[in-house]
Amino acid sequence: MNFLHKTLPVLLIGALLGIMVSVGGSILAEKEHVKGSLPLDDLKAFSEVFGQIKASYVEEVSDHDLLESAIEGMLAGLDPHSTYLDEKDFKDLREGTRGEFGGLGIEVGMEDGFVKVITPIDDTPAFEAGVEAGDLVIRLNEKPVKGMSLADAVKIMRGKPGTDIVLTIIREGEPKPLKISITRAVIKVVSVKNRMLEPGYGYVRIASFQTRTGANFNDALSQLKKENENDELKGLVLDLRNNPGGLLKAAVAVSDAFLDKGLIVYTEGRIQHSKMRFKANPNDALNGAPIVVLVNGGSASASEIVAGALQDHKRAVIMGQQSFGKGSVQTVLENGRGGAIKLTTARYFTPSGRSIQAEGITPDVILLKVKLEKLDEDEDFVFIKEKDLTKHLENADAEESAAEKPEKRSSDDYPLNAALNLLKGINILRK
Repeated sequence: MNFLHKTLPVLLIGALLGIMVSVGGSILAEKEHVKGSLPLDDLKAFSEVFGQIKASYVEEVSDHDLLESAIEGMLAGLDPHSTYLDEKDFKDLREGTRGEFGGLGIEVGMEDGFVKVITPIDDTPAFEAGVEAGDLVIRLNEKPVKGMSLADAVKIMRGKPGTDIVLTIIREGEPKPLKISITRAVIKVVSVKNRMLEPGYGYVRIASFQTRTGANFNDALSQLKKENENDELKGLVLDLRNNPGGLLKAAVAVSDAFLDKGLIVYTEGRIQHSKMRFKANPNDALNGAPIVVLVNGGSASASEIVAGALQDHKRAVIMGQQSFGKGSVQTVLENGRGGAIKLTTARYFTPSGRSIQAEGITPDVILLKVKLEKLDEDEDFVFIKEKDLTKHLENADAEESAAEKPEKRSSDDYPLNAALNLLKGINILRK
């Protein structure tokens, strides 16, 4: 499997997304010949340390545990996304990409020795408990996180469904740490949701990129068209906020739905297998109708591929906040013991050649993080309107106007409302 993901999919879970792509056969067969001899002095030093631990450590340690720890440390020393997966971890990872797993429902990484929440997954225990993207977890059930490996922290957060865990977190803007109790559960992620915002304007939310996301996305577009009385949509809001990533092929499929030609994404690495190019097929599912893509700091990996492709082709307006900035590809290489390693093997680039690694996608329209509240009416002052004037003329089209009044939409999602208003503005200018 090839991951274009970000941190250890901790989805508290069993490890969730990345940007992955199935690989047939072993990539090890394609590795290039390493020039030069083995570093004998370094191997000698390793052997000496191994022997000293075996002979002098306060408790007896098995050869298996020492060698497995050495493998974990070797991968952890490369980058934040390369990691060792034992048999259980590998099973959890595969379950995560199918959209079902056990745990809390958050995607995490490490930052300054603490567990950093990349994003909570929609409709999961962590999401419902109020965990937010950017939170730093400093304690797990009163056990300090500092000094733990990400894998160790994940193992503590996983557990039997129905059991509780308390996360102590630091959140920007909060004067003191917050304690959030979360009940573990078997989590089923609904990858794609859709609804009509107003007649002619559709909304699709992608929570993660899974095996069937591409097909489900096309079904969602068909459903929106059906709800719009089989008329073409005037515009679409594609919501990728807090989407941590997922399968590369799913991201390509979603991008391809709106593009009829050109490059979608390409990857570059040292081995031949890591050099891939994905191009769009003819036919735009929306026939050129405007699109606004919503992103934020929790939009990573596969989400950034979609946003980057549509932005480079000027097919959509990207709106929101700077995205996460995960621009590397991980390949899952199985071993003979039922486990695997997740190894960074390439970087991915948008159609114009941009690498968003550690940078992210910069929105075309930047929205500050705000909270909208409805103000109370001032009972002491009321504006006088035309209808209050004596002998004002009646509106002959009043009944018709009332009938055409658009359905009321949610007023507490500022970015969504801003996206819808932008789509309307674009359509006014296109007339």
